[in-house]
Amino acid sequence: MERQPQSTYTATATIDEQGILTGWSDGARRLLGYDSSAVVGRPATALLATDGSAVRRALTGRNRWNGTLPLRHRDGHHLELSVLAHRRTSDAGVTEWLLVSAVPARPQPPRGEPLEEWTFLQSPFPLAIFDADLRLVRANRRLEHTFALPEAAMRGLRFTHIVPGAASEEVERSMRLALESGRPQETGGRLGPDLAAPALLTPLKDADGRVRAVCLSVETPDSAARQRSPDESGSHAGTAAEQTRAAQELGEVTVPRLADVMAVDLLDSPWTGTESAGRRPDQVVLRRAALRAAPDGDGPAYGTGVGEAIVCPADSPPARCLTVSRPLLYDTSDPAVAEWAALDPGAAWLRASGTCSLLAVPLLARGGTLGVALFGRQRAREPFGPEDLRLAEEFTARTAAGIEEARDHARARTTTMALQRSLLPHTLPEQDALEIATRYLPAATGAGVGGDWFDVIPLSGARVALVVGDVVGHGIRASATMGRLRTAVRTLADVDLPADELLTHLDDLVLRLAADEGSADPDADSAGGIGTTCLYAVYDPVSRRCTAARAGHPPPAVVTPDGTVRFLDVPAGPPLGLGGLPFEAVETELPEGSLLALYTDGLFEARDHDIDEALDKMFAALGRPAKSLDSVCDRVLTDLLSHRPDDDIALLVARTRALHEDRVASWELGSDPAVVAVARRYADEQLASWGLDEATFTTELMVSELVTNAIRYGRPPIRLRMIHQNSTLICEVYDSSGTTPHMRRARTFDEGGRGLLLVAQLAERWGTRHDRVGKTVWAEQSLAAP
Repeated sequence: MERQPQSTYTATATIDEQGILTGWSDGARRLLGYDSSAVVGRPATALLATDGSAVRRALTGRNRWNGTLPLRHRDGHHLELSVLAHRRTSDAGVTEWLLVSAVPARPQPPRGEPLEEWTFLQSPFPLAIFDADLRLVRANRRLEHTFALPEAAMRGLRFTHIVPGAASEEVERSMRLALESGRPQETGGRLGPDLAAPALLTPLKDADGRVRAVCLSVETPDSAARQRSPDESGSHAGTAAEQTRAAQELGEVTVPRLADVMAVDLLDSPWTGTESAGRRPDQVVLRRAALRAAPDGDGPAYGTGVGEAIVCPADSPPARCLTVSRPLLYDTSDPAVAEWAALDPGAAWLRASGTCSLLAVPLLARGGTLGVALFGRQRAREPFGPEDLRLAEEFTARTAAGIEEARDHARARTTTMALQRSLLPHTLPEQDALEIATRYLPAATGAGVGGDWFDVIPLSGARVALVVGDVVGHGIRASATMGRLRTAVRTLADVDLPADELLTHLDDLVLRLAADEGSADPDADSAGGIGTTCLYAVYDPVSRRCTAARAGHPPPAVVTPDGTVRFLDVPAGPPLGLGGLPFEAVETELPEGSLLALYTDGLFEARDHDIDEALDKMFAALGRPAKSLDSVCDRVLTDLLSHRPDDDIALLVARTRALHEDRVASWELGSDPAVVAVARRYADEQLASWGLDEATFTTELMVSELVTNAIRYGRPPIRLRMIHQNSTLICEVYDSSGTTPHMRRARTFDEGGRGLLLVAQLAERWGTRHDRVGKTVWAEQSLAAP
């Protein structure tokens, strides 16, 4: 593993309960220039550049504090340093404060692609990245909330300094092992009451396979609940962009009309009326949503930026305002405000703007508290008065309504997405006819999630059906309709309907659903799924032929092994729900190793290119060689999308496989009952050639019953076919009669009627497949693993 040069070092000091320095690290010496012998045993306040009373008050009654301290260097110059302080008690019962600071703060590493950044920041699990020196370089929002520390306060520190204790030392040892071995590690115990599981440490490698960093992840009790509860998850998350925009609009309206500077800080989870009553937390974690000053004061000197976490002590103006749920007016010369402004990074904007009058107004909506708006006036203006208070409450009420609407929209979207995820395939079924990869991307627009879907359905005879569809509209109605149609397609496919007949039945279903929903809600748009498009394709690995039909859906693309890319010429057919118009199926032979691509039209609805350009890009992406089908999917999406999609996208890519002649055997049989013994002999010989002697007894019974049924109730010609596909053995008997056999329960003294019942008991599954002429009765059995 390659080591990075240490540009960051840690300064640490320990202070006893009387405020006397008891420990001084070499990093502290490098920072302030004092040797250990010069400071240990002296009051810690001697190193402060200001009076120490504010610091003592800030630490009183707390077990941890973070903020900015003004310190005096040995050569006399002053510097402000971000410090994290922990109050700890040793095994001997001695209590002391541990102060740590990373000096200088390492610059932020380059951010990843937008999707990667969203994944990291919005993960419901606490995540942190530590570099090769075991110093934190990134922390996501969930980790900030769990530790009640902003990323800025932790950046550059080792884990043992962020969360001191024996468990943290074990985590650091596991980090080192992960970095050195290149293998993931898991800690043996929990890190605390808020962390419900051991930490997982994953080495992060560059393109050359060298370990560059390690990612810490751990599950919290509420993160698990958030995964299970979409409504709760939506209430925590909200639509961040919409909430931020609503908060920023408050600044546009009130600065400079009402205030010279303002900030909006939001709770990750709103306080309800019952929760906020009498609530007095030790500290409150907020997230900055807006910061605006007149004319151009919202720069770096203003401290905590938009999106960053802020930890407010209980006696700070924001926490007090949230606790009492009413506006509070402060003079910044008040000791409590001055102390907060001097030490808390989240209040740096008060110092930088020269605010002398501060107004804190809670953001209230539907009896819940969403956060707090802070307004500041400089000395040149009159302090806030009653009329200013009225205006501030009016403006913040509108803002709170906008933020609540954004969160409601997010909850509805999250619920819809959860519903749609539950209706889409969670895993692809096991089958050997096709190698398959899929992708689903929900729309990023305010219209909500649509009704796109895909499916993979194993059929009889080793065949596989591929389905892609697109329900008109967005939201829960579209998702629910999608679920109904997907279930209907699977049911119709299970009875082995041809592709064109399946779409005809689906068209009838959409008409009935539309009639039912239209009578219940005449104003409903796209009731019952009218206008839904669907593509249904069936691939047979024995004949290597693909049969497809489509209802208004874009045609599938195919890439042959020689690299030729084209659309399959499948007649379009009308969208579902128009009624009375026919669908037409087309059969095409596909060479082994061909690539099929099924998709929804959201793939081509990008804002920055037209349809022809999008088709050219898709053909180019499909035609280039790739290591895997997952790579093909990712390449198609990357080449066609420059931003999050405006409409849902479903993409299914499949590579065809073939069942060669050595895995398929068939025989023409006569209609004489004596031929049943011949059929058994054929089956025995074929099983022996395949090395499946253990399946002989069961297969003989199945073949006997199926052939006997065809002779007794069917019409010639009669054919027996056997297919051996990995761990599956299929027996099929065809006859030219269209009569469907039915299983019945034979009475005690009946001489017949037990054949299909016996087949059903022996087979994994069985059924009847109707062809244009005649039918095939099939039975499938699973072979024991060797």
